[in-house]
Amino acid sequence: MADEFDLEALVHLEQTFYDAGYTDGFAHGRIHGLIEGRALGREKGFEIWEEIGFYEGFATTWQAIYAKHGHNDQRAVHHIKHLLDLISQFPQVNPSSAAIASGTTDEIDISKLQRQIRSRYKALCASLGVKPTLRAVDVESTEGGVQSVDQRKPVWKLEDDAKRPTMQGLSF
Repeated sequence: MADEFDLEALVHLEQTFYDAGYTDGFAHGRIHGLIEGRALGREKGFEIWEEIGFYEGFATTWQAIYAKHGHNDQRAVHHIKHLLDLISQFPQVNPSSAAIASGTTDEIDISKLQRQIRSRYKALCASLGVKPTLRAVDVESTEGGVQSVDQRKPVWKLEDDAKRPTMQGLSF
């Protein structure tokens, strides 16, 4: 009976169960990580392209207006062309895993390109005399804990204080 009982297996029992649980958990986490990563990537990709598409539509619209009415504002036309050129450089598809492994893809700094597009959009709006709408920038600033100007609550309203009589019976 002493020959059937393996004392060595009993000593490493906890480590054996830990290793089995780790292996199962790792495989399970990998599957759920891929699913969650795809969903997050799809959501963020949509947000980025919504912003880039807005800029492209804005520039294309103003390009058509300038072409139709024959305006000769070279600064605005230059900003429009440069903005559309930057937008055309923005990647529209994910590189395949084979292209990444072989190193045939060009490294594009998406955040840098996005900043350049936003800056060119602001310059175009300034040359056109149009107030820029930066919806994506406002969303990013609230996530970091800093509220945007529109979301801040005023300390007090001045209209209500002007209507309220003071202690001396005077109204300001």
